[in-house]
Amino acid sequence: MYRDADDPWSLGSRWYEQRKYAITAASLPRRTYRRAFEPACSVGVLSALLADRCERLLSCDRSGRAVTAARRRLAGRPHVRVERRVLPGEWPAERFDLIVLSEMLYYFGPADARALLARAVESLEPGGTLLAVHWRHPVAEHAQSGDAVHEALRAAPGLLRIAGHEEPDFLLDVLVRPVRQDDDARSFSVAAAEGLA
Repeated sequence: MYRDADDPWSLGSRWYEQRKYAITAASLPRRTYRRAFEPACSVGVLSALLADRCERLLSCDRSGRAVTAARRRLAGRPHVRVERRVLPGEWPAERFDLIVLSEMLYYFGPADARALLARAVESLEPGGTLLAVHWRHPVAEHAQSGDAVHEALRAAPGLLRIAGHEEPDFLLDVLVRPVRQDDDARSFSVAAAEGLA
């Protein structure tokens, strides 16, 4: 698709995408993150929003053209690296306190998606955030539906769901890797973190 257009999904201009990205960024429970990973970054539109909230951001895509476009969009932000990587085989060895899986897991069959989620949990620091957002409508190229992906995500061992957003068009889940055995969603309350609850 990138052979025919620099932004084949109109991620930078379509209101649907702008709104979804705003909801995605607003759903992050922390104001800032130290090290974030965004696989399947496409042309870097969401990456630009994440870059404003992260001290360091690694974004990647399997398409060389997408990587080139994302690098152009993120030029002048030395704390952001954009690399060409094919996942899950080239999952980075680093640890992160934020991982954003946006519109990618349904390209993998159920077994491969579970393996990729296991890699994500392993590289997520205790207390770290994993945010996932996926389109819900049928697409021929998707190995599974967005609904199936989020059902598996919510059942993934080692993660605790603290927030979610559901619309006819997309699902969004915010999960954290617990710090202690007795952590629950209240342990990660944004209001409590600011002394309000």
